[in-house]
Amino acid sequence: MIDTGLRIERSSNPKQKPDPEQLSFGKVFTDHMFVMDYTEEKGWHDPRIVPYGSITLDPAAMVFHYGQTVFEGLKAYRTNDDRILLFRPEKNIQRLNRSCHRISIPQIPEEAAIDYLVKLLQVDRDWVPSAEGTSLYIRPFVFANEINLSAVPSTEYTFMIILSPVGSYYKEGIQPVNIYVEDEFTRAVRGGTGTAKTGGNYSASYIAQEKAAEKGYAQVMWLDGIEKKYIEEVGSMNVFFKIDGEIVTPILNGSILEGVTRMSIIELLRDWGYPVAERKISMEELFAAYEKGKLEEAFGTGTAAVVSPIGQLNWKEHQMVINDKRIGELSKKLYDTLTGIQRGQLPDPFNWNREVNE
Repeated sequence: MIDTGLRIERSSNPKQKPDPEQLSFGKVFTDHMFVMDYTEEKGWHDPRIVPYGSITLDPAAMVFHYGQTVFEGLKAYRTNDDRILLFRPEKNIQRLNRSCHRISIPQIPEEAAIDYLVKLLQVDRDWVPSAEGTSLYIRPFVFANEINLSAVPSTEYTFMIILSPVGSYYKEGIQPVNIYVEDEFTRAVRGGTGTAKTGGNYSASYIAQEKAAEKGYAQVMWLDGIEKKYIEEVGSMNVFFKIDGEIVTPILNGSILEGVTRMSIIELLRDWGYPVAERKISMEELFAAYEKGKLEEAFGTGTAAVVSPIGQLNWKEHQMVINDKRIGELSKKLYDTLTGIQRGQLPDPFNWNREVNE
């Protein structure tokens, strides 16, 4: 059941928009936000766009105690001819629902959710920045708000969407990063919540990230939680390797998040004629390829960075320097092509973009 009657309450006190050259990530938010409620009796109801502001929750709201919450991340882009483009929003809403299913949250009506997002973007259209490399980050999320300390799924939820103008991920241009291969802490295991975008997955990873930072590394390479052998993700991104001309990425095994950027990268590579293998790959295999001079490139993929080249891996004190710490030709081509499509600067042969009309 879904209440389709969207109401819009516009802000009477619009904010001053930030300098597009000074934008960081997730620090500034637009004038409005979307909210919708769920109860067992009414289903999803009362969809509304209201002025951005604080929300009030009871101290016994179940989200605080049992972590029943999921989220998504996608972007809107302003083109050179002043159009607003959304990149594959249906894939993000579909993944949101997969996360909801895993965390026992009622399914969000997908078509309605995209319609509500488009309406919110129409209301806050002027907040989509136009400077090179900037975009409007979109954060849909759902949380349990029933007042109850019983360790059971909530019967009441809130679905919200907030918007944040963000700057270029690469202020100084794309630079390969150094990665520490984590062999102590575990990100996720098959059957767990690794396939869901839920808050606990991220907070559980902070200790390993702090450990890597203390050693001078930008991020963590996660291995499987059982054997500590097979590569899964890098930070919160999917990961790819170019080995002797073939592109290899870990197979979706029940503990790896199914990235929308990952999916798009694979489709681009196959369209270009590259052999792409989605399979298990161990650190031993990767190191052997490196020693033979066959590890040509490595990169992470995700919404924020799109493509993040890896310049060095530290595994069991083995220092694996990749492509002389320079961005690889394929990594650069993928980044330029995908961001070009997203920003309307290149043709969109896959019909990935959805235009937000005024």
